[in-house]
Amino acid sequence: MRHDGGMPGMYDHPGEQSAADPIRLLAVRDTPLSLDEVFAAVGDPAAGGTALFVGTVRDHDGGADVNALGYSAHPSAEAELRRVAEKVAADFPVRAMAAVHRVGELAVGDLAVVVAVSCPHRAEAFAACRRLIDDLKHEVPIWKHQRFSDGTEEWVGAC
Repeated sequence: MRHDGGMPGMYDHPGEQSAADPIRLLAVRDTPLSLDEVFAAVGDPAAGGTALFVGTVRDHDGGADVNALGYSAHPSAEAELRRVAEKVAADFPVRAMAAVHRVGELAVGDLAVVVAVSCPHRAEAFAACRRLIDDLKHEVPIWKHQRFSDGTEEWVGAC
């Protein structure tokens, strides 16, 4: 029961709703990414669930060994990342959100992208985080250039 004797509604408490400005960190960088920085950015006392996704450079793709990999971004990438984040924040009760993507030459095992979302509940956090990484991958103009051990190479569209 609520303190006034009535039955509580699921979303009566302000902490159950989106924060006024949930986007805490967005960046496209040519320097190594930090899990600690992203996780700290999404800390919120009203969040009961935080979901974090980490994309790393793997040593293979499509059955071929990857020797080298680089990411490049269009100058509008950060603005597009903000647009994507704002759409996610409008669709979920996001308390805090962060997304960073690396550009430049990366080695196998390097962090390529880190996104995190905190929400009042875990299911919302998982769903919002998945939407954030999926939309980032499909809509933000970041391209991957893979070079394979057999001497071939390929460019892969957004992320």
